This record gives sequence, C-alpha cells and structure tokens, in this order.
Amino acid sequence: MDTQLWLICFLTFVIHLIGTLAYSVRIAGVRTRRIAVSFALFSILVLVSRTSNSFLGPFLAKRVESNLAGTVSTDLLADFRWLLISASLATVAGALLIPTFQRVFCRAVEHFQVHRSVPKLILHGFFKGGLSFVKDAATLPAAAHVGNLRSTRSVSWSITLLNVGASALWTVGVFAALYAGALDPAVRVTSSTLSSIINGGATIMMAVFIDPHLSGMTDDVIEGKVGEVQFRRAIVWLVASRLAGTLLAQALLVPSAMLIAWVAKVI
Repeated sequence: MDTQLWLICFLTFVIHLIGTLAYSVRIAGVRTRRIAVSFALFSILVLVSRTSNSFLGPFLAKRVESNLAGTVSTDLLADFRWLLISASLATVAGALLIPTFQRVFCRAVEHFQVHRSVPKLILHGFFKGGLSFVKDAATLPAAAHVGNLRSTRSVSWSITLLNVGASALWTVGVFAALYAGALDPAVRVTSSTLSSIINGGATIMMAVFIDPHLSGMTDDVIEGKVGEVQFRRAIVWLVASRLAGTLLAQALLVPSAMLIAWVAKVI
C-alpha cells in the first residue's frame, strides 16, 4: 500500500468515524435535554467530515486517472476494497468510542450553555482541562447494552434492514462511480457524476424512513415515553446495522460500478 492510498484510506476513515459518532450526539442530546445545541455543536465535526470528503474525491479520481494513463500501476479493485475496509474499521472504532464521546459531548454542551461561544469551547477543550477530562471519561461500551440485544428489540427489523441497505449504498456510491470510469474509460467523466444513482436510494431511505423514526424515538425519550436504556439499545442496533452495511458494500461495489457505467453509456 503506497502513501497516496494510505492518505485516501485515512480520509475515508475520518468520514465514517464522524458518521458513526453522530449517533452518540442523540444520546448526549437526550441526557442534557439540549437536542438543538447538540446538533449545532456536532456541525463542527461535520465540517471536518465534509473537508475530508472534498479531498477524498479528487485524490481518488487522480489515482484512477493515473492508472488509466499508465503512470501508476496498481490493482484499482483492490484499492477500492481497502477503502471499504477502512469504512468498516472506522465504524467499529466509532462504536467503541460512542460512550466516551457522548460523555465528552455532554460536557461540551453544558459548557456552551454557560459561555455561548464556540471559540471559548474549543479553547477550553484544548487548554483548560478538556483533554484531561477526555482521559477521565474514556470508557468502553457497557456489556449490558450488547448482551441484552437479542432479548429486547428497540428497533424494528424493517428499520434495521433499511439502515443496512442505506449504509451500504451510501458507502459505495462515490467509489462505484469512480470505479465505473476505470471499467469503461470512454465514459469516465460522465460516470464520475452519477454517484447519485446509488446514493439516491440511500438518501430516500434515510429521509423517509430511518431519520424520522430515530427522531421520533428521541422525542419520546425526552417526553418520558421511552426509557434511555431502550434508546441506547436502539443506537447499538443502528450502529451494528451501519457496520453490516459497510460490509455489504464490498459485494455491491462491482455491480454498482457496472450499473453506473451502463447508464453513462445510454444517457
């Protein structure tokens, strides 16, 4: 694995790590009863994810172009497999970090409620005991939340499976579009713009089914209709289904790329 591929894998890791940690923001919002503030503060990390994504596309496109031009000789399919592995590893890392992250994030929300300043919050995090608090807050997921998953379901099978499918499509969309250009170089420019063919399905599933369901459950916890323990188990199910989706993306990569290459020819 060369340096360029390491960099692209790192960017992929960052994007999917932040995507997984987004689930813990809901837990922090429930615990602090500050849903809006929690999402507003998390947008800082979303900026990091979007910045990583803005570099990922060009770097990966350049790698494909270099292979087609013969200046770099690598197995592109293997490269994309490594990127999907990075997405899966990031999801696992994010799952392990959720308990620690939600504790730190609760502290950040409480600090923001007092000072109402993001710059002050960042300075406090790095220079006034924030890093020592992270060390004290570090913990692994409780075994009870994982061990009782089979005995008590907090999310329906339909939502779980939809999240698997949405995660798989979202993970593979951009990669499939770029790999389609390698399969058929004659339409590689068109193919690179057609990731929405794959991502569109994920967007619909997330917007119509998954996000409204999770938002409704979050409101139910705030109102006392659903317990926090049940809500945490729901988050565990959704994180597990996200991981399953990144693994399923391995199987969808080539078929999705072939579909995009075909559409690029016929449009």
